[in-house]
Amino acid sequence: MVAVCLLVAAACSPSAGQSKPSAKASPSASSSPVAAASPSAAPAGSSSVFVIVMENRSYDQAMAGGYTAQLAARYGVALNYHGVSHPSLPNYLAITSGSTWGIADDGYHTLPLTGLGSQLTAAGVSWRAYMEGMTASCFQSPYPYALKHDPFPYYGGRCPAEVVPFSRFATDAQNTNLPRFVWISPGLCNDGHDCSNTVADRWLSQIVPEIQATSAWQSGGMLVITWDEGEDSSNHVLTLVIRPNQQHQTSSLYYDHYSLLATIEDRFGVARLGSAAHATPLTDLMISGQVSRLQ
Repeated sequence: MVAVCLLVAAACSPSAGQSKPSAKASPSASSSPVAAASPSAAPAGSSSVFVIVMENRSYDQAMAGGYTAQLAARYGVALNYHGVSHPSLPNYLAITSGSTWGIADDGYHTLPLTGLGSQLTAAGVSWRAYMEGMTASCFQSPYPYALKHDPFPYYGGRCPAEVVPFSRFATDAQNTNLPRFVWISPGLCNDGHDCSNTVADRWLSQIVPEIQATSAWQSGGMLVITWDEGEDSSNHVLTLVIRPNQQHQTSSLYYDHYSLLATIEDRFGVARLGSAAHATPLTDLMISGQVSRLQ
C-alpha cells in the first residue's frame, strides 16, 4: 500500500470530514491497468448508459425472478456471461477498471487514481453513481449501504463528488438532470445479497420503469443489468441489455465483466482499460431492430 500511496500521494487521503476505513495491503502499482485505444470507439457524446449491479445469483437463479424473466423475454440477453472472480469487490473493480488488482477479499484497498470515473471526467462525460443506503459519505454510511459494492472510492482513496445517495435519483430523473453515465448499486437487501429473489426482483420492477420513463433512456439510451458473481463453478451470471424499441435478442458469445467495461468505454469514446482492451463488447445485443442469436 505504501508504494501505491507514494505514487498517488495527493489522492490517498479521503476528502475533508470523511473517515476512510482501515485499508488492507493493496497491490503494487505494477498492477495498474494500462489504457489502450478503443478499437470501435463511438464519438464522445453518444447516448446515455445506465448500469445496475445485482448480487450473488447464478443465471438460472436470477431468471427465477418473475419480473426479471419478463425483461429477459422482451429485451437482450447475454446467455454466456460470467463474473471474473469471487467475492464481490474484485468483480466491481473489474467492471470499473479492467482489473481485479489481485484482490481476493472485500476489504478496503487504496488503488491508484484511475478507473472509469476518472476516464469519463477527463473526457468531459458527465457521470454519477447512485448508492442506495448512502446517507453520509461513501466511507461513513450504515447498512444497507456497502462500500464493497461502491468501487469508485477505491481509486485514489477518496469519495468522488459524483458518488451520491440513491435517494437523489428520482429527483434527478424528474428534473432531467441525469448524467450521461449512471451507475446504480442497490442496498444489501434489494440487490439480493441479504434478501430473497422476490425482494430483489420487486426492486427491479420499480427502478427499471423509472429509468425507462427518462428522456435519457428514451433517446437511444441503454440499460445493462448484471449480477456481480454466480454461485456455480463457472461463475455464470445473467446480463440484460435493455434499449428502446428493441426486439428480443440473445447472444451465446462469451462475455464477462471486462466486456461490459469495453462496451461502456466504446460507447463514450474513451480508451479501454486493462483487460477490457481485449474483451468482446456486447455489440451484438445493441443491433437496432434485429434479432441476434450469435453462436
